[in-house]
Amino acid sequence: MLENAQRILKDVFGYDSFRGRQAAIIERVANGGDALVLMPTGGGKSLCFQVPALLREGLAVVVSPLIALMDDQVATLDELGVAAVALNSTLSADQQRDIAERIRRREIKMLYLAPERLVQPRMLSFLQRLDIALFAIDEAHCVSQWGHDFRPEYLQLGQLAELFPEVPRIALTATADMRTREEIIERLHLQRAERFLSSFDRPNIFYRIVPKEQPRKQLLGFLSARKGDAGIVYCLSRKKVDEVAAFLSEQGFPALPYHAGLPSELRAYHQKRFLNEEGLIMVATIAFGMGIDKPNVRFVAHLDLPKSLEAYYQETGRAGRDGLPADAWMAYGLQDVLLLKQMLNNSEGDERHKRVEQHKLDAMLALCEETRCRRQALLAYFDEILDKPCGHCDNCTDGVQTWDATEPARQALSAIYRSGQRYGVGHLVDMLLGRDNERMRKEGHQHLSVFGVGKALSEGEWRSLFRQLVARGLADVDLEGYGGLRLSESCRPLLRGEVNLQLRRDLKPQQSAKASSSAASQLVRGDEREQWEALRALRRKLAEEHGVPPYVIFPDATLLEMLRSKPSTLPEMAQVSGVGARKLERYGEAFLQVLSGGEEAPRAVVDLRHELISLACAGMTPAQIANQLQCSQKNVYSMLADALAAQQISLDQALDLPEDLLLEIQDAFLDGEGELPAVSEVSEQFAKRVDEGVLYCVRAALQAEFQL
Repeated sequence: MLENAQRILKDVFGYDSFRGRQAAIIERVANGGDALVLMPTGGGKSLCFQVPALLREGLAVVVSPLIALMDDQVATLDELGVAAVALNSTLSADQQRDIAERIRRREIKMLYLAPERLVQPRMLSFLQRLDIALFAIDEAHCVSQWGHDFRPEYLQLGQLAELFPEVPRIALTATADMRTREEIIERLHLQRAERFLSSFDRPNIFYRIVPKEQPRKQLLGFLSARKGDAGIVYCLSRKKVDEVAAFLSEQGFPALPYHAGLPSELRAYHQKRFLNEEGLIMVATIAFGMGIDKPNVRFVAHLDLPKSLEAYYQETGRAGRDGLPADAWMAYGLQDVLLLKQMLNNSEGDERHKRVEQHKLDAMLALCEETRCRRQALLAYFDEILDKPCGHCDNCTDGVQTWDATEPARQALSAIYRSGQRYGVGHLVDMLLGRDNERMRKEGHQHLSVFGVGKALSEGEWRSLFRQLVARGLADVDLEGYGGLRLSESCRPLLRGEVNLQLRRDLKPQQSAKASSSAASQLVRGDEREQWEALRALRRKLAEEHGVPPYVIFPDATLLEMLRSKPSTLPEMAQVSGVGARKLERYGEAFLQVLSGGEEAPRAVVDLRHELISLACAGMTPAQIANQLQCSQKNVYSMLADALAAQQISLDQALDLPEDLLLEIQDAFLDGEGELPAVSEVSEQFAKRVDEGVLYCVRAALQAEFQL
């Protein structure tokens, strides 16, 4: 079994050896056993069900929560020569029937479905008539009602155990604490599953958390060394997403907004651009992310505090999935804490649920104010012990300065108490610094004993101290009292003089800048830059011609290995990690040409469009061309539309349509005045009659003809 698995790994996926516990997981599932797999993002989860799917007889069914995630994996498998399809709401009824027919004929090896589609009685009875190899339930933490990605449809997936008792099931997730793991097992009926728990550690990610002072300026400072890198910037509100995306674009960083308030077409378009283009920054709310399989995201930045360590781990985990250096950067301040507490207070749910959420927020705050290694603290939350400090986070590289804040903390707590426990930080700081302003006089606080006792500290130091008092639970935010601070029960020992208090000293920005060099800049040396860019340019060209994101052709890690190992023959190229038999045959010559210093790869290998035009002129249909070029019909239509737009081919040569139908489609596009309508605006009236790709081709031809 393992010998066959090893052969598939090399021939199909282009890798020499399994990582971590992949081999054990594959053996378990291929032999018919159930498995629960907890593996960090970028750890190679998909191979754990893709390899057994190719080893076992029958159809492998993969449950995935997002269309983007399905399309991405199907495109990747398609490039590897594995027959995979996604059945989702974007397909017409005819396309769905065609897929069902191909499944019955055993032409499809892997079927991707959303959970709500899988549990429909019609779909279940269709699958019961087939030979099923396995069920893979991806993002299994979505079954947890406590989790931040809860999807009610996942709760119905437990019935697979009763309906398909002989079929192995594998549930996979990157984030699940002990309680979530137990919930997955109980709700999906995986009591007999073997558990494979990998380390949560992502050693290639450098963690840095800074106090929020001038967040936009701080973000620009962080990004200045990262021009040309792809990254994600997370914000809490939609309004802030729009503002930050516009701000970054003005500053010369190509940035796109993404949040649930945007039209779904625009969201899909921005997501597609982020996947397909190099060096884009996506500014987003947490609505963006789970479907992102882009391996070369070089940084994730948070301009607002995530509400839990699970969310922080999952969001930062979208950086560096290729195993190459990446950065997780965050700026946070007291205002974030107030906002999240306010949101929690106003949220629906019982008191127990709110207590759990409060506990999660407290753990997040503790990480921000941590004086020890951040990675040790993060892993400890997930019940994992890291023996030594990691040496790869800001606390390890910069060192943390602490100071004895016992007396100032007592003064701060006293100021809260003596002023009636109803004022915000700004007023309390003014009071401690002895600022005799209008509000102070109005409240009569210039007569309090704490007025002016804090002049030994600066305003910034006092604000830092109040932030840390709230983070440590010594002071609390009175949400009914408009965000004023009040004392909490746990501050009594400090006020009574029974304990001392050590706090972090916030570093000045220039002191923390020393470790902020770009992760991506560590990838390629100066003397390699030119050839690196040539390899990326070829990859981009091939990706456009095949209608897939660049990383589907080859990820950065594979390009980097090519650059370093300099293969000069196809057998040598076959040894590069990530170059399987199919990709070697398709792209090997082209990349060898670039590595040997040739200006461009041979046209016969690279220029698929040229071959496509020849086949179309010879009278082949799009379906026959797709078969000949071994790519999807969707890609064929996309390339035909490009060729029509460039007037390299006529509509008669590209499509064989009845004349009355062609005229009807042309009329639909030419109905209005000025610009041609988008395909989505006319597709409904032709949904049952032609493939959507036909509409793109007709529109492209009209655009070229009328210069619209």
